[in-house]
Parts: sequence; C-alpha cells; structure tokens
Amino acid sequence: MFINTLINKVRNSKFENGNLAFDTGDLISNFKFRFSSKILISINVVVSMLFLSAQFSFAQSDSMKKKILQFDIFEEITPSASRTVTKAFAEAHRIKADYILIHLNTYGGLLDAADSIRTKILESKIPTIVFIDNNAASAGALISISCNKIYMRSGANIGAATVVNETGEALPDKYQSYMRSIMRSTAQARGRDPRIAEAMVDPRTYIPNVNDSGKVLTFTADEAIKNKYCDGKAENISEVLKAENIVDYSIQKFEPSWIDRFIGFLLNPAVSGVLILVMLGGLYFEMQHPGVGLPLILGILAAVLYFAPHYMEGLAANWEIVVFVVGLLLILAEIFVIPGFGVAGISGIVLVIVGLTYSLVNNEGFDFTVSGTEFLMQSLAIVITSMVAMLVLFIFTGSRFMQSKAFHKMVLQDTMNSSEGYLSSDNNALLGKTGKSQTDLRPSGKVIIDDVVYTASAESGYIVKDKTIKVVRNDGVTIVVREG
Repeated sequence: MFINTLINKVRNSKFENGNLAFDTGDLISNFKFRFSSKILISINVVVSMLFLSAQFSFAQSDSMKKKILQFDIFEEITPSASRTVTKAFAEAHRIKADYILIHLNTYGGLLDAADSIRTKILESKIPTIVFIDNNAASAGALISISCNKIYMRSGANIGAATVVNETGEALPDKYQSYMRSIMRSTAQARGRDPRIAEAMVDPRTYIPNVNDSGKVLTFTADEAIKNKYCDGKAENISEVLKAENIVDYSIQKFEPSWIDRFIGFLLNPAVSGVLILVMLGGLYFEMQHPGVGLPLILGILAAVLYFAPHYMEGLAANWEIVVFVVGLLLILAEIFVIPGFGVAGISGIVLVIVGLTYSLVNNEGFDFTVSGTEFLMQSLAIVITSMVAMLVLFIFTGSRFMQSKAFHKMVLQDTMNSSEGYLSSDNNALLGKTGKSQTDLRPSGKVIIDDVVYTASAESGYIVKDKTIKVVRNDGVTIVVREG
C-alpha cells in the first residue's frame, strides 16, 4: 500500500529547480500509521507464540512425568486381597501408568489367592515394584518375588513360605511340592535364583553359605540384597522411587470403593459361616412355622449375599449353585411331598453341603491342586459348623422367640370377629386334647383332632404318620404336640 501511494505521488509531481517535488505529508502520515500497525501485529504474534510455547512446554513437562499407580496390601492374603489387586491393575492400565507400586506388609494367607495375585503381576505389561514394609512371609514372599523390583525397609523380612494349616503345622509334602514349584518358576521368571525360592519352602534345600542350617529360609533386608532377592533398602515410598531414578513423577493411590470393601467383607470365611447359618436357619424356621414370611426372606437374602460375591470372584461355579438349589428342592420334596425320611432327604442334605463347601474353594471341577484339599476340609468344617450351630440355636431359642414381642410384631395380630364374617379357631381350647398325626411331623406336619385337621409341630424329634398325639402348647401360629 505504501509503495502504491509513492508511485501515485511521483506521477503527479513536478520539477522545481531540477528536483522532483511532491507533497509528502500524507505519505509520511500513512507510512507512520502502517509502520505502527505492523509493529503491533508483530508484537501480538510474538506474544502469542511465547504463550503457545509455554503451554506446550508445560504440557510436555506434564507428559514427561512418570505415572505411578500405588496400592496397599496390609492384610491377610484372601480373595478380598486378590480382588483389590485385580481392580488396581485395571486402574493402572486405564490411566496408562508407567509403574505399579505395591506397599506390602503381610504374614501370608491363602495359597489360591496368592497364586491369583502372582499370576496377575507376572502377566502385567507394566513394571511392578514392591516395597516390603516389615513383613513378606509365606504368600507375601510369593507375591514379592513375582514383582520386577523388590525394596525392603530396614528390619523387614522375606521368606518362610512353607504351606501350613490353621494351627501353623506344615502340611504333607504333596502341598509343599506344589508350593516349591510355584516359587521356583516365579523366581526364574524374574531372573532370581530358584534354589533360594525353594529353600523358603523346604528346609531340606541345601545352599552353601545361604541355607545350610536345615531350616526354612527367611532373609533380612541385607541378606536379601546380598543374594539378589532385594534391589535396595528404603524407608518410604519416596526413597524407593529415588533408588529407581524416578524423580519427576505423579502418584495415584488406588483405594477400593465401598462396594469393593463390602464384597471383600462378604468373602471373609467367618462372614460366610454366618450367612450359611442365616440362610439355613431362615428356611428351617419357615418350615417350622409356615406363613411368617420374614425368616424365608432373610434366608433368601443371605443366600444371595453368600453366592453373589463368590460367583463374581470365580469361586462359586454355575454347577455348584445348581447343586445347592437341587439339594434344597429335594429336602422340601422330602418334607412336603414324599412320605418317610429316605433317599430324597439324605441326597438333598448332601447336595446342599457340597454346593456350599465347593463355592468357598478355588477349584476346577474336582481338581483342588491350587487350593489344596486342606482348604477344602476347612470349608467343609465351616459349613458343618454353621449347620450345627443353626440347629442348636433354634432348639434352644426357637420357642422363646415365638413368644417374644419382636415375633408378634412380625405377624398379623388383627382380631377377626365372627360378627364380621370370620370363623374363629381357638387353639388354646386344644390344649391337652389328643388326636392322630395325619402326616409325618418332621418336625411340622398335619394332625387330626376331633375330626378337624390342624397344622402342628413336634415338640421334639419326629412323629410318624398315624401316631397318637397330644397338644402340649399353643405357639400362636401353630400348635405343638408330642407323641403319646
């Protein structure tokens, strides 16, 4: 624009004294204006470039930070811990973490849960670092040696991975053999001496100057470093990362949600035992006193709370739940349909026990290699104990509960007068009367008194059909009779 203006001025100019003369006022003014505009535009461009450069620099700096997903294992190694690890690794992949850091302090736990965690760590594409804060015993040792790097606090220990029962006694050698194999293969996968891993299980493994005392091997932090079972000592997470030359980083700590904690709580063997008690107790109480409803609802709720978390964790298979349901149906058929106490009832009880027991165990059909038959026996003991506790509880407290105010609040207490069209039935008038059992009472059934059929419960034991009975008390909903 400036050049065009200059050309037009030259065309319209005139010579004065041999010189070219033209008015430059507006030209200079235009030039100054254009010059000033160009300066402002240039400054604006420079500032914008600096701003974008700073943003890019910050973004680049943030992207260069190492993402670390940290979670804690400060508990016994159970299905609950295995669930936490699974969730944490899924979160690490979601955020594209560069490292996974496990803060560990455990005395061990269940072999099947530990093996599940070990497998998850070995299959992970994200490098895993474990910081042993005091203890990595038994299952904790297996989890630790499966990690890419191991750091230990001063005074921490790792080892003592012999498979034991609930009393601390070593299990037979077939269990130790499997554990030795897992420890060796895990150590080999991480480039560690497999003989040392085996010595943590078997005191017979002789390693000169390492394990020559005939005892199960356990390392201190210094001993673990010397034998390449620890990459260094650290007193906190910051020191672990510093030792790994990770300076610029951001840590995201994984915390289980309340749902995860609740599911973990339900997976606790002790809680499972209580749920079994409520489940079977609700069914038993409903059969004893039909029509109440609440015990049956509680039993069904307990069954859902028992099977759902075990199914989600892969412990309860479809066929195990089906076996439990079929067992219940056989028991109900034995009580209400099939006369006598025979094959259906016994088969039902056996199937219920099998379904409940197997749902607590990590098994493949009838293969218990991972969990071991010892844990199968423990699960069976939980189920049997719960069933016995249920029977004892209802034998000693059932009648008292029926007479309690709490029970009467759960059942209909409205008065139905004959003037309103209702027919009354005064069970108290039956006290002391005799009659016959129309069906087997196991312990509930039907009796005939004065040619009228009543629902009744045996005071104790069973009463077979066509026996003489006597009404001994009225429980409000049903009458209680005894033979004789």
